Amino acid sequence: MGAPPINSPQAPRTQKKPSFPVRDGLRDYLRRYKRETALSVTYERLRGFHEAIPLPDDAGKPTLWDSVVYESSEMPALNEDLKHIYALLKVDGAFSVVQHLYVDRIDFCTFGNSMPFRVRIVNPYNDNQDYFYVKKADASRVYGLELEHLLSPNRLNFITSGSTLIEEHIPGIPGDVFITSWLKRGELKPIRVAKELVKFNERCFVRLLGDMRSYNFVFVVTPDFEDAQLRIRAMDFDQQSYNGRKNFYLPQFFKENTALALFCSKVLHPTAAYQYQREEQTLLLHRASLAADRLGRLLYEMAQDPIAPPENVHLLRESLAEHYDRPEYLKCESMGELVRENLESIRRHVGRSPTGAAPVGPMN
Repeated sequence: MGAPPINSPQAPRTQKKPSFPVRDGLRDYLRRYKRETALSVTYERLRGFHEAIPLPDDAGKPTLWDSVVYESSEMPALNEDLKHIYALLKVDGAFSVVQHLYVDRIDFCTFGNSMPFRVRIVNPYNDNQDYFYVKKADASRVYGLELEHLLSPNRLNFITSGSTLIEEHIPGIPGDVFITSWLKRGELKPIRVAKELVKFNERCFVRLLGDMRSYNFVFVVTPDFEDAQLRIRAMDFDQQSYNGRKNFYLPQFFKENTALALFCSKVLHPTAAYQYQREEQTLLLHRASLAADRLGRLLYEMAQDPIAPPENVHLLRESLAEHYDRPEYLKCESMGELVRENLESIRRHVGRSPTGAAPVGPMN
């Protein structure tokens, strides 16, 4: 009998995570790798809107977003400054390349920890739309974004400026929408869905990215010459290395992902699941090796940063020590040290009997 899904009636409630400031060590890292720059638009500046209008979806139903309105005298300068930020994200600041674009809308969401602003950018020549987000800079989220950039198959563009964080939009089909509308579609090969679920599960576990409920990740569908390929991408990094529960870092255990876990267990043989798990572990090690200097600097700063209470670190280190059968975890005093130890664990165990995160499915 396995552990109950997280947030089921039998499981403890998720603790709300506080926001952690970006400390000097992390700030120096961000400057070194050109993530930190001075911006004229800050999160606090965007908070100066004077009206908010509820934003419905395409079907007219309420959403968690409001469209915000600023003083007419401020809008021209604000729009130009937001376009400059978009240029920094997309074309390394070459404003002339994006000068023809315009800011169509600014939305604000009061849901969740980050309370983000979403800026919609439109190309008037073809009506193509893109988005970026303005949030309060939280050290946990910054570590999560950077670990995703270094250890996942996905590259991420983001900028920090003091207490402001700018994130690019991550396109894809939200996981909850995929479950209800795409999971049983004939054009998607079930084994490819299950394979990517195993790989995503493993990536989250090794780099300790928590809270990957279905609405916190997206499916990217890419047509191939025979069948569509899939990739799952995290899009919320607020719960990077904070919670003390091991299962919080395994997407398979969230009740919102139950349909995916059941689907996976039906179509995927355990031997194949183990193969895909090991494939992802090997890829994680390759990515870590390619970015060894940068990753080492990041984990050093993360190890000095108190982004989780000591009791959470101690609870998690005991679970990981048992999980990987490695007492070295018991010496860890920070989340950064635990991520580093996870990478060392898979380095030691690749090619040996499975001791890592369990394949996606309800059986554990």
